[in-house]
Amino acid sequence: MLDDIKKTLWATADKLRTNMDAAEYKHLVLGLIFVKYISDTFAARRAELTSRLTNPADDYFFHDAQPGDIDAELEDRDYYKEVNAFWVPESARWEALRAAAKQPDIGKRIDEALTLIEQENPKLKGILDKRYARAQLPDGKLGELVDLVSTIGFGDNPSTARDILGQVYEYFLGMFASAEGKRGGQFYTPASIVKTLVAILAPHTGKVYDPCCGSGGMFVQSERFIEAHGGKLGNVSIYGQEANPTTWRLAAMNLAIRGIDFNLGREPGDTFTRNQHPDLRADFILANPPFNISDWWHGSLTGDPRWVHGDPPQGNANYAWLQHMLHHLKPTGRAGIVLANGSMSSSQNSEGQIRASMVEADVIEVMVALPGQLFFNTQIPACLWFLCRQKPAERKGQVLFIDARKQASMISRVQSELTDAVIDRIAEVVAAWRGEADAGDYADIAGFCRSVPLAEIAQHGHVLTPGRYVGAEEVEDNDEDFATKMQQLTEKLGEQMTKGAELDQLIRQKLGGLGYEF
Repeated sequence: MLDDIKKTLWATADKLRTNMDAAEYKHLVLGLIFVKYISDTFAARRAELTSRLTNPADDYFFHDAQPGDIDAELEDRDYYKEVNAFWVPESARWEALRAAAKQPDIGKRIDEALTLIEQENPKLKGILDKRYARAQLPDGKLGELVDLVSTIGFGDNPSTARDILGQVYEYFLGMFASAEGKRGGQFYTPASIVKTLVAILAPHTGKVYDPCCGSGGMFVQSERFIEAHGGKLGNVSIYGQEANPTTWRLAAMNLAIRGIDFNLGREPGDTFTRNQHPDLRADFILANPPFNISDWWHGSLTGDPRWVHGDPPQGNANYAWLQHMLHHLKPTGRAGIVLANGSMSSSQNSEGQIRASMVEADVIEVMVALPGQLFFNTQIPACLWFLCRQKPAERKGQVLFIDARKQASMISRVQSELTDAVIDRIAEVVAAWRGEADAGDYADIAGFCRSVPLAEIAQHGHVLTPGRYVGAEEVEDNDEDFATKMQQLTEKLGEQMTKGAELDQLIRQKLGGLGYEF
């Protein structure tokens, strides 16, 4: 049911967009969803307090309350802080905005409401995007959008409302990424890739870091993993960084909407030259940095302590990202990174030497080759790198290679995904290889996974492409002899050639009918 609601909401919201660019419209829609969320959460807490303050059986019961006392008590901000609800001033509450939705100055009113909310909640300072008064939407469309967002959020239960709004927010992020094409995909990592990273890293407790966090999808999925495995959200600390100011705001709202406490640094900034967490040593790092960026270098980065395995080439940041994340890992930490396939085999400039140094230092734990067409914005084949500083004793000097290129399912004509069953299979193989409790015994599977000693990787020039090591999958032999197989194959070929000739004739007829005989 919720899937239908999300699709209907998206279709309606997209229709209201008219000619506005999706990249601009995105901030209007997601900002309104965020305001609706904090207003709903505030209203639900207020209703709960009203009930408890007047219930003689409740700890919060207000004895001998005089007229007006309950209303005054409801203005105490501490009641809201204790449940992580934001304080929303009366004129900024959703009902006030909804009542004014048809007014010609609704954009200005929304901006003023956002300013008031920021003033009352220092944690939101600089996060809310006040661009509604100057939005280039046709008259009345912004009011219609307010009415549409008013339909989101069902019931007075804060946890249910949070979950629904969180799902709608994430769904819209994905749909905007698709609508924006290449640019949109830069801040959105498809869910099945994030799930794979999280399933293999299993971030239960400690510090979780994403140095190019985009809209915060890695953190949201980590939260889901923790809750699905009986953990507590408070057991992890979230650290992120993002250079794009508008995406940085999207991430902050995405995390706040789920009640996740976070540290995204003091401001948006470039991870290499304005590192917001220089002293951080994380238990888990998950990241999908932009592929193959060529304009990242700055002279101040020469000899940076992060380049333990060598200065990365100035024309490609892939090995800068890898070494940055290795630098920020605790001795017991693990990192999972999405990169373009070229990173596994490139020997341009210093990349081959850096990769060889990392292999020999035994900091590469697992390599996964991904299927094509997983991303919104690029058809470049991608892979997953998993780094760690301390491998299990029985796996020292080995790297696990997994070839998942044939494991995708198509979800549209142009996009594929890894199903939960495939992700579970990959995670189970890694857990068994690591020797984790209750994971069973590990065994190589031809064409899918293989544990390879470092010496063999050196023989291959330190190339890390899984397909080179896992071999071909075993083909089931149906015991038919060669002559029988050839008979079947030639018959099949004959059928296809006949069909091809028929299609050629049909094309000639159709073109002839249009006056293009040949």
